Amino acid sequence: MPSSSAGASPHKHQVARKTTFVSIAVNAVLVALQIVVGTFAHSQALIADGVHSLADLVSDFGVLLANRHSGARPDADHNYGHSRYETVASLFLGALLIAVGIGMLWRAGSRLAHLDVIPPVHLSALVVALGVLASKELLFRYMLREAQRVRSAMLIANAWHARSDAASSLVVALGIVGSLLGVRLLDPIAAAIVGFMVARMGWVFGWDALQDLSDRALDAGAAADLRALLLGTPGVLDVHDLRTRKTGDLALVDAHILVDPMISVSEGHYIAEAARERVLGDPRVLDALIHVDPEDDMLARSVANLPPRADVVARLRAAFGEHGVQVAAVTLHYLSSGLDADVTLAANGDAPARADLDAIRRRVGLRRLDVLRRANGNDDADAGRAGERSANVTRD
Repeated sequence: MPSSSAGASPHKHQVARKTTFVSIAVNAVLVALQIVVGTFAHSQALIADGVHSLADLVSDFGVLLANRHSGARPDADHNYGHSRYETVASLFLGALLIAVGIGMLWRAGSRLAHLDVIPPVHLSALVVALGVLASKELLFRYMLREAQRVRSAMLIANAWHARSDAASSLVVALGIVGSLLGVRLLDPIAAAIVGFMVARMGWVFGWDALQDLSDRALDAGAAADLRALLLGTPGVLDVHDLRTRKTGDLALVDAHILVDPMISVSEGHYIAEAARERVLGDPRVLDALIHVDPEDDMLARSVANLPPRADVVARLRAAFGEHGVQVAAVTLHYLSSGLDADVTLAANGDAPARADLDAIRRRVGLRRLDVLRRANGNDDADAGRAGERSANVTRD
């Protein structure tokens, strides 16, 4: 069936812009506080958390860029839309977090190797760390609520990124408390823990994005739901070769449906359209391609070796012409078990005897030959509708 991708929800992109701008505003203030106060208060952990917040700012701008491009309509270069811009942004975010985390670990290791030169931490560092902790926890809750409301994987990832910031800020606060109590190595240890948490979160985001870019399928539960939708379509006898692949937050679906092999092409098309509409009703689906099969092509033999229609029709007309009968219309059924033909004769001709029909069937190479005589003078387009059955010959 033809495919027509739809763009992502405008409301979803509005929510993405709003939440991201809120995150940018919060992180901009926190970066200034953490780096400035951390420098004067001699807290490497607070500075490390400030660098983490700075990485958040960069990732927020990446999310804004991806949000802007992923909402674009399909075009000649991107026939399925631009939803994967979101996945690319998540991959970029993961790589950025890994790099930042490794840098934090390296810096913390250097400080731990020179404990004798670690200066005492000022109380102001603890005040800022607690303020950052509260701010980022509130930011996480706000962003996660909005992301779940619009079902955006990229926004959910960004929200959990804010939660990782809150967790790292908690570690920083504990390290600063320990340093204030006289255990100075706790501040660089806290910085190292923050670096590890950041790098691990980056790995998780990056790996998930890489899997989606590699055409990861929907989970088994979602695939079962889509199969049930297809099977529930009137006229669909079975479903096979159901495949899905992620593109952004949504998925593209390919499926083969089995229909009665004796129905018309237009009815088969109608059933496929109905099945596609049911699948597109699932909010996880971006687009669906439905292939109609008269037989299960996972089991049936190929029919490519059967003769083309032009040859079969010419042979049928010649064979019936030898009996003085004109063929008005021919309907062919290409099946793995053989070739069937429904032949409609002109109204002024009588069907040959059964033995002659069997000879014609063998001569043309048919598995079944069904002959009808036109009941009136309708044109060829009406031959299959206004006929009366005369004979049916089937191979033993």
